[in-house]
Amino acid sequence: MGGCQSYPSTTEADNKTLPSSDVSSERLGINNNLEERPYLQEQYVCQKITETDILALTALPPGVDKAEWLASNTVTFFKHVNLFSSALCEFCTPTTCPTAHGPGNMTYVWTDDHGRKLKCSAPLYFDYAMSYIQDLLTDEDVFPTKAGSVFPTGFVFLVQKVFLLLFRTLAHIYWSHYREIIALGLSAHLNTLFTHLTFFCQKHALLEPEDTEPLQDLITALEPPDFPA
Repeated sequence: MGGCQSYPSTTEADNKTLPSSDVSSERLGINNNLEERPYLQEQYVCQKITETDILALTALPPGVDKAEWLASNTVTFFKHVNLFSSALCEFCTPTTCPTAHGPGNMTYVWTDDHGRKLKCSAPLYFDYAMSYIQDLLTDEDVFPTKAGSVFPTGFVFLVQKVFLLLFRTLAHIYWSHYREIIALGLSAHLNTLFTHLTFFCQKHALLEPEDTEPLQDLITALEPPDFPA
């Protein structure tokens, strides 16, 4: 796969078995209090890597195969999100995060290969997610790297699955660990990564509105003024 452009940091198969991850119907109510959602406070929303042209990063370059573009970006987004997740491992533990929560205390539940729903801790849920994505990305039948290889039927569906898991990872970070992000000085980079990922998904129809709804308020707040409706 060809490489894809990335942004700078402000800090130094058809038959592929597809495990599912579900959002439980248990919703504890969304609290719009900014004290509960510090990422919506103006002083943090404005923190972005301003020289990054998100619109240019999301568009399919002329002459580039769309599947190739999706594949290379999927690899890059995985690396960035996994890096953020790893940076927070000392804060995201079975003790601090006994349940995988997103905004509004939405609960993410993993379903294993046998169809069993596992209400597990956040670090275990996201370990399942990252391991699943890693297995896909290293499978030559799904993400081929050799010249002349063909992407499988159903490739876009698998990419959509990956981006849903990446979105949920960032959603958990914003909801449960944003104060640590502030303390580590990573808010500008996180906002830029999140904006890039969500608008890339919007541009290429990779996530459904119900997938992004838990952080739609942040997506709207971070939206570039010249982003097409």
